[in-house]
Amino acid sequence: MILSEYGFVRAAAAVPRVYVGETGRNAEEIAGMIRAAAEEHGARVVVFPELSITGYTCADLFNQKALLVSALDALGRILDKTGDLDILAAVGLPLEADNQLFNCAAVIHKGRVLGVVPKTYIPNYNEFYEKRWFASSASRMSDTVRILGSDAPFGESLLFRDAESQLCVGVELCEDLWMPVPQSSLHAVNGANLLLNLSASDETVTKSDYRRELVKQQSGRCYAGYVFASAGQGESTTDVVFSGHAIIAVNDSVQAEMSYSRDSALIYGDVDIEKLMNDRRKFNTFMGRAGLPTYRTVEFTMKDDRELSLSFKPNPRPFIPEGKGEKASRCREIFKLQATGLAERMRKTGIKKAVIAISGGLDSTLALLVTAEAMKAEGLPLENITAVTMPGMGTTDRTYNNAMTLMRELGATVREIPIKNAVLQHFRDIEHDASVCDVTYENAQARERYQILFDIANQIGGLVVGTGDLSELALGWCTYNGDHMSNYGVNSGVPKTLVRHLVSWYMETTENLRLAAALRDVLDTPISPELLPADSAGNIAQRTEDLVGPYELHDFFLYNMLRNGFSPAKILRLAVLAFEGAYEPKVIRKWLEVFYRRFFSQQFKRSCLPDGVKVGSVCLSPRGDWRMPSDASSRPYLIELEESWQKMEREVLE
Repeated sequence: MILSEYGFVRAAAAVPRVYVGETGRNAEEIAGMIRAAAEEHGARVVVFPELSITGYTCADLFNQKALLVSALDALGRILDKTGDLDILAAVGLPLEADNQLFNCAAVIHKGRVLGVVPKTYIPNYNEFYEKRWFASSASRMSDTVRILGSDAPFGESLLFRDAESQLCVGVELCEDLWMPVPQSSLHAVNGANLLLNLSASDETVTKSDYRRELVKQQSGRCYAGYVFASAGQGESTTDVVFSGHAIIAVNDSVQAEMSYSRDSALIYGDVDIEKLMNDRRKFNTFMGRAGLPTYRTVEFTMKDDRELSLSFKPNPRPFIPEGKGEKASRCREIFKLQATGLAERMRKTGIKKAVIAISGGLDSTLALLVTAEAMKAEGLPLENITAVTMPGMGTTDRTYNNAMTLMRELGATVREIPIKNAVLQHFRDIEHDASVCDVTYENAQARERYQILFDIANQIGGLVVGTGDLSELALGWCTYNGDHMSNYGVNSGVPKTLVRHLVSWYMETTENLRLAAALRDVLDTPISPELLPADSAGNIAQRTEDLVGPYELHDFFLYNMLRNGFSPAKILRLAVLAFEGAYEPKVIRKWLEVFYRRFFSQQFKRSCLPDGVKVGSVCLSPRGDWRMPSDASSRPYLIELEESWQKMEREVLE
């Protein structure tokens, strides 16, 4: 794929084997690494460590004219050797200006210096004593600097913007990041979405951990990609050790990292600039110009037309945390959020009883577990939960038995109310042929069940707890004024893939073995509304995922559309990569079309949703997170999807 077409920029952090004071040798190494980054790895931006042309540890040699002249000559050699490459590089060197010496980053592209960024915060404590040689950018007097026979923009408030894309690069040096208000924060609010740091941060015990968190969190605060390159082992001398710590972080997530490489090495990663810019537009408190310095923008033009494989595999389950420990912690937190929301609703309304439908399926199981937790939080007896199972035309023995076990083991008040006769009477009343298993046949059962629930709630003074999940709401897979309704929806912010993990987590942590066995069977049961008769063997005949598509695909589509704001073309391409080996591309394309058609046509159901718990960054509440006209058209999305699919087919043929 051509990464730029989908909003990606490949960035690299390079750590050369530096030879202190040997500027010519260092220039050869740096130029070679720039070429490798561009030609072998397809990088479009690369950053080197602080003072990488001379070496950071030159000490009083920085006062020697010979070193300063040779550093400029070395920069010229780097420009000569990389002038044919379409890659932006930031390299470090000492530079004279305004009767002072500055620790600088020279930003170069296609054989010319685009600009020079001097370091602002000069450390002079412990093992650092840079003020002995270098001045802060705050003391500069000029906005340009003469370098290699030409004038270049000079200053800490420079941005480098690609005229062909949304890429905007900001540069800071080492200590600039460690300040209460880092230079990169100022760069970001002025438009930089890819931040580069040329560093020479030595190693002490646990310092690498702090440094990693600093870079990671700064990328998150700035909604940016952050590429950090620190001095390598060749700088280790006298009393300090450098490890060549390099980090690529994107929006609070470390994408690539290395340290302690004996030889020159680089890492690279693909930064989704489109996603970052979408986040900045969406989370509008990001911007604010009070007290900001005036910035200058240097434009360059980069043609990114190489076919490359994405450097990472897109996460096929974006709602599910990775790692067993993190998954358990996240499930515990989400479960607590759900229970707290319900408990607060009961406390503030004065209602001490709950009514809930239990089908033996995943959603109602999770809702029952959450309701039990809410009752415990309020110090109320679990028999205050009236759990109602309502066998209908499609109920199987398997789901019925699981429902009964769940209700009993959790200590709820159990009520069984078969609905078949009531529904058949309803069919006679509206003159519907009961042998015709159409949408009327199905929806009459859902509405009958919820009429029963609300009437029981009136009888006992209870609150009807909804069971529908986020994925069903996205697809409109609920009966309007049936399971679509409740007094409070505890699962409304939980996607189907996450429902499964929450139930699994509860199963693994409960000490009730009978309850755990029932939960395990619920997890193994096919997802179904059970509104059509069972097959001849008594098994579930109506499988939801056969009708609307796999929920793991729909959750992927939902996350990337709502959370990331991605286009149909980008979602299709990422889904093909994420689910490679699991689904054929044509299958993904089919269900993505279903997703768009259903998502747009079913908005009217979401426009009048009952209150529910928000647990994550994607939510469809019409009162906050998602406001959309019910008659919006899906046509532009479907046209783009079809065009993207045709392009993918042509690529395969070629």
